[in-house]
Amino acid sequence: MIVRIWHGRVPTSKADAYRAFLNDRAIPDYKSVEGNRGVYILERREGAVTHFLTLTFWESWEAVRRFAGEDVEAAKYYPEDEEFLLEFEPRVVHYEVVGQG
Repeated sequence: MIVRIWHGRVPTSKADAYRAFLNDRAIPDYKSVEGNRGVYILERREGAVTHFLTLTFWESWEAVRRFAGEDVEAAKYYPEDEEFLLEFEPRVVHYEVVGQG
């Protein structure tokens, strides 16, 4: 299994609205892709900035490509992200799951 990790920062004043967007739009999009094994979104408020980590779980590299395209390291953004994000990090990171409890 492959874990794809994306990081984004939003103004804390917009964090509640961004969380709603992620739950209403992004999570269903991830889950609609064949080979998606789950989605977790983590949030950490740090003063005026709130960090979001999106962890998506994929059954294979082919499943990651179905979501991300051939350049699997490129971050994927939605048009709505422009309303919220402080910057657009260009890359994501991937980890292979090698143990599970």
